[in-house]
Amino acid sequence: MKIFVTRILPEIIKSSLTDDGHQVSEWTEKRDLLPSELIRHCQAADALFSVGKNHIDRHFLEECRHLRVIALCSVGYDNVDVAEATQLGIPIGNTPGVLSKATADTAFLLMQNVARKAIFKHQEILRGNWGFFDPMADLGIELHGKTLGIYGLGRIGFELARSCYRAFDMPIIYHNRGNNELAERELAARRVSFDELLQQSDVLSVHTNLSTETEGIFNRDAFSKMKASSIFINTARGAIHNETDLRLALEERQIWGAGLDVTDPEPMAPDNPLLQMPNVAILPHIGSATIETRMKMMQLTVDNIRAGLSGQRIPHCVNPEVYDR
Repeated sequence: MKIFVTRILPEIIKSSLTDDGHQVSEWTEKRDLLPSELIRHCQAADALFSVGKNHIDRHFLEECRHLRVIALCSVGYDNVDVAEATQLGIPIGNTPGVLSKATADTAFLLMQNVARKAIFKHQEILRGNWGFFDPMADLGIELHGKTLGIYGLGRIGFELARSCYRAFDMPIIYHNRGNNELAERELAARRVSFDELLQQSDVLSVHTNLSTETEGIFNRDAFSKMKASSIFINTARGAIHNETDLRLALEERQIWGAGLDVTDPEPMAPDNPLLQMPNVAILPHIGSATIETRMKMMQLTVDNIRAGLSGQRIPHCVNPEVYDR
């Protein structure tokens, strides 16, 4: 079988496919594929190993309906028309679970960077501004005992909550559709309404999927209900917050600071005003960027590819109803 991969794979991952007799073709250019290029390469393949946010939309799926499996090297799949894939009988795989700790650690890192203005202060050293000592200038805030609010308390949110609870003795509140009994039992987490989450959180961290319900939910109205001393963190998807409204909320001191691993759009323009704010920390979507996590993600993607090409049910499927057809 022929597999098209949208990036260059580590040799150990590639060999796990070629050792089965499959042919692997890799995209080697340091740019994202155009939609037409992705279609052309996949029309000559039996499976797609998708790394990066390739647009698996209706047009792509109709042109590549012969694919036996599409395996995403990611947890999120908001770039995929899952309903159309299911209609065409194409299983879509993802990589759940393995990046929870790494992404939560990134949120934990951002929270502390924002609280102490660490990135801004590092930039001040580079600008030659480490000079006269003013004991009341450019102060940060302490996190110990502050309330952590989580929007979307799933696996990633639980890992962050556990770190904050243990390291900083932070009370945990959260907003979900249902209760997270594990978090309530082990971390004394308390489920609240969305407005209560906004009003009571000292740090509010986003860990939900991007959907029609969550897109842009953190907007001017939401920020206006938050504490003036609060920190907003987003390591989920950039479109969950309205970036213009976030900038205005910071400029007007409706909230104290923000930490982002995701932006809208990505990549962020280098002249974006958010990058110059002392109480903002922005990272280039590195939530899962550890050696250990990326290798685990690729291995799960391989597992999905191998199962799909052998006609078996793929182990990590976002549209299991495809097998009911």
